[in-house]
Amino acid sequence: MPDDLLTHTAAPNPSAPLYSPARVRELLTQHGLKPTKSLGQNFLIDGNILRAIAEVGLAGGEARGTPVLEVGPGLGVLTREIATRGAQVTALEKDERLRPVLAETLAGLDVNVVWGDALEFDYSALPGDTRVIANLPYYITGVLLSRFMRAPAIVSATVLVQKEVGQRLASAPGGANYGFLSALAALYGTVNHVRDVPKGAFFPAPDVTSSVIRLDFDRSRPPPPPALLKFVEAALHHRRKTLRNNLRMIGQDGAAIDGALTAGGLRPDVRAEDVPLDALRDLAGRLGVLG
Repeated sequence: MPDDLLTHTAAPNPSAPLYSPARVRELLTQHGLKPTKSLGQNFLIDGNILRAIAEVGLAGGEARGTPVLEVGPGLGVLTREIATRGAQVTALEKDERLRPVLAETLAGLDVNVVWGDALEFDYSALPGDTRVIANLPYYITGVLLSRFMRAPAIVSATVLVQKEVGQRLASAPGGANYGFLSALAALYGTVNHVRDVPKGAFFPAPDVTSSVIRLDFDRSRPPPPPALLKFVEAALHHRRKTLRNNLRMIGQDGAAIDGALTAGGLRPDVRAEDVPLDALRDLAGRLGVLG
């Protein structure tokens, strides 16, 4: 775990609910801050959604003592909700301007704030059975989700994402939103769409509707081999192109592809987004991709 940890021990602030629009504006004004769009800072101001995210994120596990990772705590609104339920929270924050804010809003709670970039964080250092609960910065959602999936210590991720991303995550082969992110999520576990979240639940309001998604990762089965992930990504890289054409673009022999498609019972003009994952895995094996 990184050394730069801040443990909060002072008394909690007894003022208005932290998620109230008035309190959020007060905190920003008090500390001379403005939300930064480049960091995806849209703060939750809806108590019902806040509680729903915490409940779904901790469901299936004992709240007290459960290790939780939050990416981008912002003003500490969601962080506080999770921590007051007894979870042991590690909050990963990039914006150093928020140090005095979090020192105030997380006072007295079992929270460690790690100051650093989520893209550089060592997720392998997390304790086992960690749950991610976070309002993710939308501009790096896909990258972060793929890292959560690959981190053996993380068993689930309950996250706020753009509605469009949520639709992709939950989509099945043949669906209009199916792509590599959908396949990746299915290779590592299951996806549950919890609820949509309107723009007005945030301050400032984002340009898009959001969704709460819970991903559960099946750590009882071996992770998909890197060669399979590369193959699936290449197969799904260009939507509306045939699977054959996509595989030719990565150097696969045309005759070999034709033979593998026929052996697998697939049409020569089939598109990858219409092919079940098991069939793609079988095709990769027939083409010698998996060794």
